[in-house]
Amino acid sequence: MLQAHEFWLFFSASFLLWITPGPDTVYILARTVSQGRFAGLLSVFGVSAGILVHTLFAAIGLSALLATSALAFAAVKFIGAAYLIYLGIQALRSHSKLSISGETAVQRSSQLFCQGFLTNLLNPKIAIFFLAFLPQFVAPEAGNSSAVFLFLGGVFVLGGTVWCLFLVAFAASFSEVARSNSRLSGAVGKVTGFVYIGLGLNLLRAKL
Repeated sequence: MLQAHEFWLFFSASFLLWITPGPDTVYILARTVSQGRFAGLLSVFGVSAGILVHTLFAAIGLSALLATSALAFAAVKFIGAAYLIYLGIQALRSHSKLSISGETAVQRSSQLFCQGFLTNLLNPKIAIFFLAFLPQFVAPEAGNSSAVFLFLGGVFVLGGTVWCLFLVAFAASFSEVARSNSRLSGAVGKVTGFVYIGLGLNLLRAKL
């Protein structure tokens, strides 16, 4: 069983991680500023779903494969980097103004969720992070270690989601200002494209 002091130690460490800007934070902010509050919310839920999957992988041991296989790590890394760079190129090629969040189509909504999900899922560094982070709070002799893994992962996702929702609310106010200015909206679109490409190139630098 997870002891109370272990849980609060986990929660404190998680809180510091939530408020520390990372690739997911940058992605969510860029998506919110470029496409509005609703797009930001869908991106948050997509990223959170990706983290849940990484938690499941850590619980059943699949993350260990990425940590021990250079080939598997490189394959996931290159796929993830290519996907982010593709999103960046698409953003740079788009000449439309920032979309109004309330008019996001149903199909587009599913795409926004899936993009957030894939950008997180295809980052092998996150898988290895969970493989290194969660076991610190799970006793090796615990018979229910997988259940504890999933519980801690769920808490991490819930807290991270709440924090990112605050960030979306903050970024959405800038998005509304940008949407009313055609020049600014065009600049935001280009910056967003470069942010995605930068995230992809940064992922290419990741080493096992």
